[in-house]
Amino acid sequence: MTNHDASGTSRRAVLGAGAALGALAALGPLASSARAGARATKASAWPTDFPLPNGFQPEGIAIGPAATAWFGSRKGGELYRASLATGRGETLTTGTDAMSLGLKSDGGGRLFVAGGFTRRLRVVEGRTGRVLASYEVGTPKTVVNDVVLTPRAAWFTDSTQQQLYGLPLGPRGELPPAREIVTLPLVGEWVSAPADGFTTNGLERTPDGRGLLVINVHAHGGSLYRVDPRTGDTRLVDLGGHKLPDGDGALLLGRTLYVVQQVQNAVDVFRMHPTGLRGTPIARITDARFRIPTTVAAFGDRLYLPNSRFTEETTPTTPYNAVAVRQVHKADRTR
Repeated sequence: MTNHDASGTSRRAVLGAGAALGALAALGPLASSARAGARATKASAWPTDFPLPNGFQPEGIAIGPAATAWFGSRKGGELYRASLATGRGETLTTGTDAMSLGLKSDGGGRLFVAGGFTRRLRVVEGRTGRVLASYEVGTPKTVVNDVVLTPRAAWFTDSTQQQLYGLPLGPRGELPPAREIVTLPLVGEWVSAPADGFTTNGLERTPDGRGLLVINVHAHGGSLYRVDPRTGDTRLVDLGGHKLPDGDGALLLGRTLYVVQQVQNAVDVFRMHPTGLRGTPIARITDARFRIPTTVAAFGDRLYLPNSRFTEETTPTTPYNAVAVRQVHKADRTR
């Protein structure tokens, strides 16, 4: 169910999440630098290519807690859990056939899952696969595509409807009743494809934590917008003329934004202004092992991406895999 009512403490909390996130973002790089260095050293000997189940049709990836990767599937509700240290894993049955596209994990081991055409926002207990909560949103044409976590909310994109969905979280991460789900219309400079066409894909937060960054694969040949989570007001982000026609998953590390350009078999990298209103292209990551990667997550000094093989005819026995590449550093920048 959706709720268009702007009143109520839970809605005010989710729309005010930007301020709290901004405070955490300011402390994050200092607090995590030592831990990140230690993880990078340890992870250097781990596999950079490991299999996923045959026929799995992966799309989303989340990493954590610890060195555990989670993968979602386009074909149904199964999840795959893999150790980054060994590359070995197991399939988790969640008891639902709802597809699992974008996903993110929190510090408590919960997975927030975008349900695609099923219009579902799900929260899954990562250890067992048990569904903790499931919410229906949008209209019959809705495609719930990606998700990002903030301290007080999980935000989801709708690829065909001009709106985001906010799942407000309590002070200790408590999940809300369905009536408190926020539907946030996108207004301002946003441009949607005609006739409910595919428009919105991945999303992230801005470096200052006060806004959201949403990929629009239709407007201006593929672009990025900053969204005010309190009002839904959108502004086109200046990427120096760079286009994102195939932009899928996005990942922000500090002020570095990684955007997966799936059918281009590339990850474009930007140095973002703290507000998120400007970004400078600094690098492009390509790899011979890319076979239409969709989303990206980080651990240590690496980026991990599942290969979707979107452009190939696949069967239940088609092999799939995930690959790891290095993050971009100053020496890697092209401009």
